Amino acid sequence: MVDLNGPGTQAGGLQTQALQLPGWKHVYSGKVRDLYVPTDEGIKDQLHQDCVLVVASDRISAFDHVLSSEIPDKGRILTQLSLWWFEQLDVEHHVLESTVEGGVPAAVEGRAMICKKLDMFPVECIARGYLTGSGLAEYKQSRTVCSIPLPEGLVDGSRLEEPIFTPSAKAEVGEHDENITYDAVVDMVGVDVAERLRELTLKIYSRAEEVARGRGIILADTKVEFGFDVVTGTITLGDEVLTPDSSRFWDAATYEPGRAQPSFDKQYVRDWLTSPESGWDRASDTPPPALPAEVVDRTRGRYVEAYEKLTGRKFV
Repeated sequence: MVDLNGPGTQAGGLQTQALQLPGWKHVYSGKVRDLYVPTDEGIKDQLHQDCVLVVASDRISAFDHVLSSEIPDKGRILTQLSLWWFEQLDVEHHVLESTVEGGVPAAVEGRAMICKKLDMFPVECIARGYLTGSGLAEYKQSRTVCSIPLPEGLVDGSRLEEPIFTPSAKAEVGEHDENITYDAVVDMVGVDVAERLRELTLKIYSRAEEVARGRGIILADTKVEFGFDVVTGTITLGDEVLTPDSSRFWDAATYEPGRAQPSFDKQYVRDWLTSPESGWDRASDTPPPALPAEVVDRTRGRYVEAYEKLTGRKFV
């Protein structure tokens, strides 16, 4: 998400061909989502507060690049999965409406949400229940993750004794988020807010891990974002939640610590881009090439599989 309460209305972020939506003005594009604010005062009146339309595109990113290829239906899958998770979590969230009847433009039905406008905190709130990814890389060097000491003998995929809060600082589009310590979060937002962010992040992870495990899915880690709701005065969950783009989901049936676990995300895309077949040098400034149709199809299938396994619903 982006803070839309600042001055100016110039569209920012990623340069995209955003849709023209009657009654809404495009103001920002991230790697995946396009944000709009209402130009029709009737929308604000209907919702009784300032709001933002969050539209999930079919764009996909990898290695801090937005690819020229898109994954069909990805925007709808991520939106519908987020909406399902919001219903499972006992946490204040930002969604006001998600239907055409509630004000969502028909052109983006199914992949858009009208949300509260929040003052977003400059922190990516990450909970880890398993050791992998950047956490594993740090652990190998110092036996810590975000300076949190961990026991000896852990391997790729090891389950942690307790989930840990491992925040990162938000980066601009195209830049890497930077892992930071809890003390750094305190310096950024203050003690009270930092404590609440950690509490809410671990609460969301614990609830989601329990739900996913009951469906044969392991939630290894997840990233969530929060903002301050100036209307209610509460810290509120924003952005997407618990999707394959923001979380690492593994199949419990094939889980085996000591190796990299296949995940329900864009791993097919990463694997192809780093293979000789792509011909792409990740260290160069050259944009990644277009994806083969097979990689696009398999990636879409993985997103659909995650949605259907978690929700128990058929994606149509």
